[in-house]
Amino acid sequence: MATGLLAVRCLAVLCLVVLCLVGSVRAEPATLAGRPLPPGPLGEAIMLGAALVRDTSTHPLTKAYVGNRLDCTSCHLQNGTHHSAAPFVGVATAYPAWAPREGRVITLEDRILNCFMRSENGVRPPLGSRASVAIAAYITWLSDGQPIKQNPEHSLGPNATEPLTIDPTAADAARGAALYADRCAHCHGDDGWGDDDSPPVWGPDSYNNGAGLGRVAKLASWLKVAMPPDDETLTAREAIDLAAFVNSHERPVFRLEDHLPPAERLGEYNSADGE
Repeated sequence: MATGLLAVRCLAVLCLVVLCLVGSVRAEPATLAGRPLPPGPLGEAIMLGAALVRDTSTHPLTKAYVGNRLDCTSCHLQNGTHHSAAPFVGVATAYPAWAPREGRVITLEDRILNCFMRSENGVRPPLGSRASVAIAAYITWLSDGQPIKQNPEHSLGPNATEPLTIDPTAADAARGAALYADRCAHCHGDDGWGDDDSPPVWGPDSYNNGAGLGRVAKLASWLKVAMPPDDETLTAREAIDLAAFVNSHERPVFRLEDHLPPAERLGEYNSADGE
């Protein structure tokens, strides 16, 4: 009897240990980029948002809204975590913000969806759709813990890429052509159409002329801190010349009416259809 009772007690202790171990494993938070994610559906949404930023043009939730071969991370390098190339870190602290281009105060989600129309040369996804909310959740998570700092002048975050002081009208596209051949063509191709590893920088599969990078000054400031990857050695003079050359090529023309969904699809609350 004593032996049997001892065996039962040992089994009970063993079960308790196993349950504790299982509980501790389950308690381990999911991580992204070495940082813990919130538990439950919010963490899952953030993880989804990171995937959409990385694979915007091919992911089932976003590819229908993309009209070229660019992903969010084509411009927001390292999935928005690059220290100076259009980082997402801190962006969420600035919204709602005044947007001069739209002539109205917009939300972070509005800003994301406008990029689909311009940088992605696609159609604006529905406000409140699963993809829209997930990308906003990811960008907000990257800003977690930073103080709110709304922007009354521009819809830009506190870590936005600094504009160059050089006058963009002084750009020389001919010098930019030589720079492109020497510094860029081996990745983006002589024709500028890129390949499976490098995005197109002009042509039908690149950003349209309504995108921010469609402006020479904006593209030059980005090139100065982003290209070539891991060897950002362009001078301001080189960056402005290179930007002028890249943007001298044909690319899609932005017409707002071509990039808006039907009126009944502009906004949805907790939508399932067209996620």
